[in-house]
Amino acid sequence: MINQKSQSSDIRRVAVVGSGLAGLSAARLLTQQGTSVTLFEKSRGPGGRLAAKRVTGGSADVGAQYFTIRSPEFSRFLHEYAGEAAFAAWEARFGYQQPDGRWQAFPEEPRYVGTPRMTAISRALASGLEIQAETRIAELARTDTQWTLTDTAGQHYGPFDAVIITAPPAQARDLLADSALPDLAQQLNGPVSAILPCWAVAAYYETPPTDTFEGMRPNHDILYWVANNSSKPGRDDKGQWWVLHATPQWSADNEHTPAEEVMGSMVAAFQELTGAQHAPVETVSHRWLYARSADSDRPGCLWFPDDGIGLAGDWLAGGRVEGAFDSARSLINAMNRV
Repeated sequence: MINQKSQSSDIRRVAVVGSGLAGLSAARLLTQQGTSVTLFEKSRGPGGRLAAKRVTGGSADVGAQYFTIRSPEFSRFLHEYAGEAAFAAWEARFGYQQPDGRWQAFPEEPRYVGTPRMTAISRALASGLEIQAETRIAELARTDTQWTLTDTAGQHYGPFDAVIITAPPAQARDLLADSALPDLAQQLNGPVSAILPCWAVAAYYETPPTDTFEGMRPNHDILYWVANNSSKPGRDDKGQWWVLHATPQWSADNEHTPAEEVMGSMVAAFQELTGAQHAPVETVSHRWLYARSADSDRPGCLWFPDDGIGLAGDWLAGGRVEGAFDSARSLINAMNRV
């Protein structure tokens, strides 16, 4: 059991906006110490960037490609709340391309993925939690020391003693501004809110397009990352699904480019990179407007005790998957010091 200091008795009910890893981690840690928590998720289910897209024969991880476990706290959290069946080590060959075109192996470090897909982790963490899915929160309203939330359909929820927002900074800023909280919204301007976009494409090959590495970081104008999704543990594909991520700059330049054109350009770049002679037989795409932090100099979390509002997310803690947990844990610790 992960030990947490008992929370202030003034905070008994908490609303969490967003059910990615940061939101799920915050909810789990709060629930463990006896706080009542309701999560609000605009999509059909939890996960955030721990995302998998349904494809022929299974699914492909179009968001986070893998994660590391560098702290004992994160390891204990995953084993206790997700369970060992939800993730496994990805035993693969990883390489990055130097400016002169040569390839070099990644430094040795255990890398993990959800099994049989990345969403297995978020679904395991969400089990037993109160989640209002397909509910987009549009406004926060405070009366005395409590909050009421209103969704885009006009439905009200509450009261809550505190609100945790785990949405990307642009969405969090809009929610605070629309809730007549301009001073808090202003806190999300500047470098802290810089999030990079990413176009993702999953391409299916009946025969392997390359056998050099399972995961590659090219030195390329279009491609930032390519990986053999079918090489991950728990996948049972007859051919190979490859996931391609575009560079932040190319993704930004092509934010409004039609998906078919994006897929064509990214697949052509992959063919050129690997020397593959045959084209994929199926492709799907996903556009991430908010993919990862622009840099790693981040405050960890934001907590405004006078307002009873906190913000958490990987964008506040370096951008890694583990950073989402670190951000949530640091926020709960800050709330406990109220």
